[in-house]
Amino acid sequence: MGIVGLPNVGKSTLFNALLKKRVALSANYPFATIEPNVGVVVVPDDRLNKLAELVKEEEKMDFLPPLVPAVVEFLDIAGLVKGASTGAGLGNQFLSHIREVDAIVHVIRDFEDVVVIREGSVNPEEDKLTIETELGLADLQTIEKGQRSKFKVQNESSKFKNSAIEKISVALNSGQMANEADLTDEEKEAVKELHLLTFKPILYVYNVSEQGYNESLERSDVTEDSLVISAKLEEELADFSEEERKNYLKELGIEETGLERLIKKAYAFLGLISFLTVGKKEVRAWTIKKETKAPQAAGVIHTDFEKKFIRAEVIEYEKLVDAGSRAAAKQKGWVRTEGKDYEVKDGDVIEFLVSA
Repeated sequence: MGIVGLPNVGKSTLFNALLKKRVALSANYPFATIEPNVGVVVVPDDRLNKLAELVKEEEKMDFLPPLVPAVVEFLDIAGLVKGASTGAGLGNQFLSHIREVDAIVHVIRDFEDVVVIREGSVNPEEDKLTIETELGLADLQTIEKGQRSKFKVQNESSKFKNSAIEKISVALNSGQMANEADLTDEEKEAVKELHLLTFKPILYVYNVSEQGYNESLERSDVTEDSLVISAKLEEELADFSEEERKNYLKELGIEETGLERLIKKAYAFLGLISFLTVGKKEVRAWTIKKETKAPQAAGVIHTDFEKKFIRAEVIEYEKLVDAGSRAAAKQKGWVRTEGKDYEVKDGDVIEFLVSA
């Protein structure tokens, strides 16, 4: 996930909070970030703790097995300014960094602070439009290059690419994003190599002040592709102990931190799910794309497992917890055998059987 936005909207503050350390330079002037900062963030998953407790009891261990959670990589990218598509600010450098990410976290300034400079920022809607316009203009340049060269090679793949380019060009010229163009699956696949910026999914994060944060969470304009967060508050919470953090949130009437909501949403936004494995050596969440079949899921653990896949012993997390142990779950007939066509679900606890 690439964190983008206008300068001084709170991108680096949010990034620091995500990592629970002050890695990115968070300063009150434009372009405090030049090269992107990279951080790997754990996806919160309480299921791992519960499963570790079950393993400890079932195996009569004196300690909990190690937990290995899923992770998401975040990049804090330099602030964008109007005209970036034509090289203004750190335009070309900024845009090249965005091309490398799978999805975008667009941080939008939605707080008032006379101390923090407004570098090109006007209001949330204007700021959102500025970023989207620059990304769209950059994509138009890419599309125009594609149109100039589209007749050089003619094959089945190029036909899909050419038709996709035509549709995306119409969308961009009418003020839409590339991901709003009505493309077939074949056309989507054909234009992946263009790395269009507005073809990437975008998660909008409204950065609000600490005052009235709780009320902001109930805003009607927050949709599936957006959320409200107070980056400053989250950065301060990062310095607290776990207990202090929970108590402070309780006082605010908030159940989980904005970061927990952001990380979980980012994971889902990337189309990712976790299947789980349990054992004395570790309890682990493995990351796969939705609709992944059992052999390919096994291949995430080890490439040989996909080739040597025989079957998968599967039980849903909730059922395993209800049973109290894997042995009890088997006695109840809740552990089922699945073959090569099984589509792994989020929260499946799996034991793969493979040939020698």
